[in-house]
Amino acid sequence: MRLIISFAALFLSVLLLQLSSGGVGPLDVLSGTELGFTTGQIGLLGSAHFLGFFIGCWWAPRLMGSVGHSRAFAAFTAAGAIGLLAHMMVVNPYAWALMRAASGLCIAGCYTVIEAWLQAKTDNANRGRTMGTYRMVDTGGSLVAQLMIGVLAPASYVSYNLLAILCCAALLPLTLTRLTQPETGPAPRLRPGLAWALSPLAVAGVVVSGVSGASFRMVGPLYGAQVGLSADQIGLFLAAYVLGGALAQWPAGWAADRNDRRWVLMWFSIGSIIACGATVALAGLGVVAIFVAALLFGAATFPIYSISAAHSHDWAEDDQRVELSAALMFFYAIGATAAPLVTSGLIAAYGPSALFVFVALAHVGLLIFGVVRMRKRPSADQRNPYVWIPRTSFLVGRIFRRTGKD
Repeated sequence: MRLIISFAALFLSVLLLQLSSGGVGPLDVLSGTELGFTTGQIGLLGSAHFLGFFIGCWWAPRLMGSVGHSRAFAAFTAAGAIGLLAHMMVVNPYAWALMRAASGLCIAGCYTVIEAWLQAKTDNANRGRTMGTYRMVDTGGSLVAQLMIGVLAPASYVSYNLLAILCCAALLPLTLTRLTQPETGPAPRLRPGLAWALSPLAVAGVVVSGVSGASFRMVGPLYGAQVGLSADQIGLFLAAYVLGGALAQWPAGWAADRNDRRWVLMWFSIGSIIACGATVALAGLGVVAIFVAALLFGAATFPIYSISAAHSHDWAEDDQRVELSAALMFFYAIGATAAPLVTSGLIAAYGPSALFVFVALAHVGLLIFGVVRMRKRPSADQRNPYVWIPRTSFLVGRIFRRTGKD
């Protein structure tokens, strides 16, 4: 408990970052709609976020090595605050895309710094409690951030300034903490071929996870607006998705540790297809039905990344885990960057239900690929415990690296 309390400053920074970054996505959708942006331009904003996110994951370890943890955190936070403050100064979708890239850069860079700090200060005796608290703070912040959209006026200086203030406030706990700044470890190399060589199915799983999550989080508010939800209801719609994902992690982990992970992955993918169909079918049955559908969609799709990552780590050596995490994040970013552009275009052409038809087709592809891979080789003989891995930075793999063979 004393160690967890000592990390309170880091966790407070995480909470403030989530409130800031989690609110800007849905706010941009509603603001863009009010300002007359096309659905394709709104989708571009979500794609730009994940492009900046990936750049931040790759660059942050190198920047930490040059200037240290605290200065790197300050630099990334400044980039995020500038991106938020500039929104209402230049009202242009392509300029906003650059600003969203800055926000993605900020969140990835700041999370990398925090996770590197946690990795350096924990060991096998306390890592589980530390990471459990970390995930609870992160998920709680994400839930509250979705609800904030109900009180943030679209296309308003005040709304974006409030998010920028929260982003700047995240500087204070980490930079003022008395915890000793850790030594900087070597930056992970980016080797996408490693993940494919260890488990092509895991690569497909994280790509589809990126498609599912980014489509819902970045284009979901547009879907909600088109099916008749108000701004505060859109916040609850997104929060239901996050809550469903959080609630599903324990049963997903229980199943993945006791069965062939590939079958568990495929059953969750089947569940995702069913959830997509339910979302389309329930869209006209009232607000509560739409919220239930979002809860089911989150429960079915959220665990897919962690199940896929666990399956790939079953085949990895201990010294490969950091680079494997980096490679998986690379493939996740590919799916997450492309999905908002594609789904926003489909919504413009075919209506809001096209979002979930596209996600369902992605999961059909994953199922087919899973059947093919299961015929290629048996499951791994030795498996690591399932861990709910937050998709935050490459360094998550380093935090869990020492747990695999204990």
